[in-house]
Amino acid sequence: MRVRDLLAPGAPRLRLLAAEDELDRQVSGVMTTDLHDPGRYLHGGELVLTGMLWRTAPEDSERFVRTIVAGGAVALAAGEAEVGPVPDDLVDACRRHRMPLLAVPDDIAFGAVVEYIGRQVSADRAADLAALVDRHRVLVSAAGGGGLDAVLDLLGGDLDLDCWVLAPTGRVIAGPADRLSAEDRDQLVRAHLAAQRQRRRPPHRARLSTGSYSLLPAPGAPEADSPLADWVLAVAGDVTEWTGKRQQLADNLARLVAAERTRRDEGRRLRRRIADEVLTLLQRDADPAEISRALHASTAMAARYEGTPRVPETEGSWLVASAEGTGLPDGAVRAILEEALTDATDRALVAGTGSGAVVIVPAPSGAVPADALRELLAPLEAGLGSEGRITVGVSAPAQEAGGLRGALEEARHARRIAAARVGRVCVAGPEELASHVLLLAAVPDEVRRAFRSRLLDRVIAYDIEHQADLVRTLEAFLRSDGSWTRCAAQLHVHVNTLRYRIGRIEELTGRDLSRLEDRVDFYLALELA
Repeated sequence: MRVRDLLAPGAPRLRLLAAEDELDRQVSGVMTTDLHDPGRYLHGGELVLTGMLWRTAPEDSERFVRTIVAGGAVALAAGEAEVGPVPDDLVDACRRHRMPLLAVPDDIAFGAVVEYIGRQVSADRAADLAALVDRHRVLVSAAGGGGLDAVLDLLGGDLDLDCWVLAPTGRVIAGPADRLSAEDRDQLVRAHLAAQRQRRRPPHRARLSTGSYSLLPAPGAPEADSPLADWVLAVAGDVTEWTGKRQQLADNLARLVAAERTRRDEGRRLRRRIADEVLTLLQRDADPAEISRALHASTAMAARYEGTPRVPETEGSWLVASAEGTGLPDGAVRAILEEALTDATDRALVAGTGSGAVVIVPAPSGAVPADALRELLAPLEAGLGSEGRITVGVSAPAQEAGGLRGALEEARHARRIAAARVGRVCVAGPEELASHVLLLAAVPDEVRRAFRSRLLDRVIAYDIEHQADLVRTLEAFLRSDGSWTRCAAQLHVHVNTLRYRIGRIEELTGRDLSRLEDRVDFYLALELA
């Protein structure tokens, strides 16, 4: 179909705002997005459908339009339901870049536009692609992953094409799970995450002992613009070697997977609001009865989602996990944990706290021990850059709603222990809380600052003035348990150089690093820093 077909009688009543001379462009598909930079998910020929949630200032319009033009989009349709009429700055940007701009009135659903384009495109394509688009109705109306399974069954049965939809942790969302081993899934998601981190253009190719696979991303919610929260479509074979028509089939399948992901994320919004409410109640130390009522609403919702009538339960034990992301966008950790815990329990509440998240989960049937969570999140290491980290702390079970406030504090202390470790994904459990971290957490801030200042201020000032490396040397010396040879090897310096630096630290501080008491003081001061 062409862009002008969207303005024809019988089309979803869109308004043309810019680039009326470019309406003969061919539309091969549609992408619904509110990402700030959707370019990595564009393959060329798409109509981009957006709610404009990415726009916080007029200059954002120029950047967004420039991005989709570079990605090969042929038109932009902007919905007016969320933020009101299409702003002039977006109209001007589309005119400058000769990008057809269509306004979607607030009474026209995005789904109607997607369905209309699907019908028009399918009329011009081969029978296999038409059959896939016909399944779109099943996809957008089915609960859970049933719609995706129906589409993948069609491809497997009619076209002998094996496909899987995988979560970034390697969980099978749709597709024949028995035909893809856990080891292969782990390798595929790691290959996908590494390619996304390197910003390679999809499809990404992975060659395993069982054969070649092509990997295409399905973006997560706009508020979590991170590949670590994306689903991935894994297709058996190398799609770059296919015919053009068959490659188009894979591209459209990736779009359908993204549409299902969007539908599923929309269904989570109410549960997220309840999770945020519970966290707010815990943070202001609300009455346990208030917390219990919020938990009751959560479990009632889970019962309706399952389709299994039951009396919602709010009594019993609960676990709390506190997570923090470094080098990740706000909302990413929340989306990651929602994906990771999908199979662990249907009653997990995941609240967002900017760069972090808090998980509240019933302990009896849905416990997520620290070791299991660590293993679950391990594949994500491949998608974290040099500065990226995810640290998680897990509490011991809390008895009833009244114990959740203490469990939250315990989880946060455990996360501090995880953060002190080396690694991109670190998890600490309640059994590790017999640590100095708990003692430090109880010390008033002014006492911490004074203690740290007395031990380290002169050393830090010396480093700044002389471009020295005394603080890093001190850290390495303590990590090496005072071993001169191991510390020198770690720092790649001669032992005599190390001895000189340690001597300088002792002169500046009046402390003796051969004494255990002084080593402990320095260690604690560095922890406080």
